[in-house]
Amino acid sequence: MAVFWLCGLICAIWSASLPAINARLHLGEGRIGLVLLLTALGSMACMPVAGRLADVWSSRAVLRVIAPIAALALLGPALAPSFPMLLVSAFVLGGTLGSLDVAMNAQAVEVETRYGRSIMSTFHGVWSLGGVVGGLTITVGLHLDTSGTALMIGASTVAAIMFLLPGKHLLTGKAQSKKSGEPVASSGGLPTLTIMLLGLVALAGFVSEGAGYSWASLHAEEMLGADPATASFAYTVFAAALTVTRLTADRLRSKVDPASWMRLAGSVAVLGYALVLVAPLLPSGRLAFGLAGWVVVAAGLATVVPAIFSAVGAGGANVGRALSWVTTMAYAGQLGGPAVIGPLADVTSLGVAMLVPGLLAAAIAIAGPIAIRRTTAKQLVAV
Repeated sequence: MAVFWLCGLICAIWSASLPAINARLHLGEGRIGLVLLLTALGSMACMPVAGRLADVWSSRAVLRVIAPIAALALLGPALAPSFPMLLVSAFVLGGTLGSLDVAMNAQAVEVETRYGRSIMSTFHGVWSLGGVVGGLTITVGLHLDTSGTALMIGASTVAAIMFLLPGKHLLTGKAQSKKSGEPVASSGGLPTLTIMLLGLVALAGFVSEGAGYSWASLHAEEMLGADPATASFAYTVFAAALTVTRLTADRLRSKVDPASWMRLAGSVAVLGYALVLVAPLLPSGRLAFGLAGWVVVAAGLATVVPAIFSAVGAGGANVGRALSWVTTMAYAGQLGGPAVIGPLADVTSLGVAMLVPGLLAAAIAIAGPIAIRRTTAKQLVAV
């Protein structure tokens, strides 16, 4: 949990520092977009490598090395003297963060296996809490007239040191049976088709979730008639509901069949998007109805990606490889989602564009249980 919290903090420090970097290097929106693209490409390029290394060396070994390096990689954008150097440092930062993402989720799978019940959603909820702290750190620091560069350097150094503290508690080796203490049976890993199906479900989850983060506030302003200050509350409501659900859903999730839970999660998200789509058509109470819709969307989507990661862990050996490809596909969805929703909203309306994440939520409800059952069947064959 400490590792997830620190990773969320680093990601938030990076995102919240972009305005300060923009002001220092006079970039503009187009160049900032290119910086973010290079960051994502760096992540996607390094994730498969990190997965292979986690299988060969163990997630513990990779995590202990890459975590402090990822924190120190913040120094690159903080000190970049020019736009080209910023692009290079953004790619490196993305690569280290992507590697950290794979290694810490592989380690979380190991911990969850030994713990004996679902706790993956809690890990991701703690990541979100780290993001809140990171964002507040930059906000408070800038209001105290501390330079953005100094804040990034300080956060990078402190986070790198803090990453060393939980290192000795990380797990290594095969998962142990709770009753006998003997290694759990392991297979040769998930088939490629199953990995791809899990990756597609994770992609759908990232696009649907990203729609809430990226478009909820704008939807409230354009489609529900909210003023800008009130519209921004839609983002807060969505993010808070997502975090709270992740922190509280694991105990309930552990009591439900994984495939049934995935169907339920996707169905709840579909219901939420239905409320969001209907809200602009109401004669009154549109904003309240729309906000309620975003809460329901968040409650449904909050456990989708963590449940997929748990399913990968149930698939046997080579968890790092499988997890890296699932994560890479999910990040591809994070990149491609805005590229689809934005142009569609320009041609039609943002209300119509919300059909895309709504349909993807339906795809989660249909394809998610199939993907989960394939991993469960693989696990039963292994045992």
